Parts: sequence; structure tokens; C-alpha cells
Amino acid sequence: MSRDLIRRSGESIRATHRDEFDRAETLLSEARELASAMTEALHGFPSVMYAGFAEDGLKEYVEASATLAFVRDGDLPSADSLGVGPSAYLNGLAEAASEVRRYILDLLRRDEVERCEDLLGLMDEVYSVLVTMDFPDGLTRGLRRTTDALRAVLERTRGDLTVALRQRRLESRMASLEGAIGEAKE
Repeated sequence: MSRDLIRRSGESIRATHRDEFDRAETLLSEARELASAMTEALHGFPSVMYAGFAEDGLKEYVEASATLAFVRDGDLPSADSLGVGPSAYLNGLAEAASEVRRYILDLLRRDEVERCEDLLGLMDEVYSVLVTMDFPDGLTRGLRRTTDALRAVLERTRGDLTVALRQRRLESRMASLEGAIGEAKE
């Protein structure tokens, strides 16, 4: 069930990146059913539920749900509404914020820079919340490492966006200069 949950969640993320939002929603619905069934089946078996593989599936489900919400500028689902625990939720949010980098780069390639700064701000907001989670690694299941990885992704994204925006501004100024030179020659 966890492997299927991971697969459907990954497919949903890929559909989100392709702007196939209806497909992403359908896959998330299937993932929701799997997550619920897996959680129910493992109720009463905490040693299995928290062994790692079940939580990995739930983390991917959170990642897919949050990625779609971030990209569509929708409401972020809560841990309770997704039926997941705090560590799966927080790690999934960190991974989803990292997925936003890919979406920003796709927007830049299509020269749709208007949303990029908002999405970068969202990434920064998620990081700012996660960095305050100061609990033992055994409770958060590697959140500190995941948050550190998000910081690196955030800084690379900030740099890439800054370069793209500055290049766009330079190209605009060069075009204005070319126009002025052309008018002066006439």
C-alpha cells in the first residue's frame, strides 16, 4: 500500500508540474483512499506504522497535496484533513516547498515571471516555519536534514530568479537603447 501511495503521489506531482490539475486531483483522490486504508490497517500496530515505510508513503501524499495547493494558490490542507501525523506532514511540506523550485524554473522558461516571486516567498515562508521546529530527530524523522536541504534549494532558487529578473531588465533596457539609437539615426 505504501509503494502504491508513493507511486500515485509521485504521478500527481508530475501532473501538477505539467499543469494537468484535474489529473493531479484524481491521483490525489486515489492516494487519499490508499492513505486512509493503510492507516486504518495499521491502527493498533504502531511498531509497523512508525517503522518508516508507512510514514514515507504518507509524507509523499502530503508532498503531492501541498505541491498542488502551492502551485494552484489554494488552501494548504492540514495534517488532520490529510489524516497524517506531524512528522510526515512537516517533512512533506518541506519536500513540497522544494518541488516549487521546479515549478518556478518552468515558469521562467515560459517567461511567466509574475508568479515566481510569490512562489519564492511561499518557499521562504515554509522554510521559516520549519526551521523553528526544534525537536529530537527521532520525533521528527529527519526534519532537520530535510529543512537544511530546503534551505539550499531556496537559496539556489533565489539566485536563479534574481539572475533571470536582472537579465530580463537588462534585455528590456537594451531594447530601449536600440530603439533610441534607431530613432536617432533617422
